[in-house]
Amino acid sequence: MSRPAALDHSVIDEALADSRWERRGSVLVLERRFDSFADALGFVTSVGALAERHDHHPDISLRWTLVTLELTTHDAGGLSKLDLDLAGAIEQLS
Repeated sequence: MSRPAALDHSVIDEALADSRWERRGSVLVLERRFDSFADALGFVTSVGALAERHDHHPDISLRWTLVTLELTTHDAGGLSKLDLDLAGAIEQLS
């Protein structure tokens, strides 16, 4: 299997222009707050299912009603199309 290529930061920034994700260096970060712990946990479960389908897995932090997701492609040494694809899929979750 070939290693994914790291994308230029300008490509990432353009792709995120209308997104809730933000680029912090070579990591994409999404923070979402929910009305309850159960809602936050449901979101994490949905993200987990998407991550399995995409075979690309975010770092996930769940703190009561706040979920923080971080995406990067370690094999590429930065951000790749894998990150953008998964971020886009996660963005579609309500």
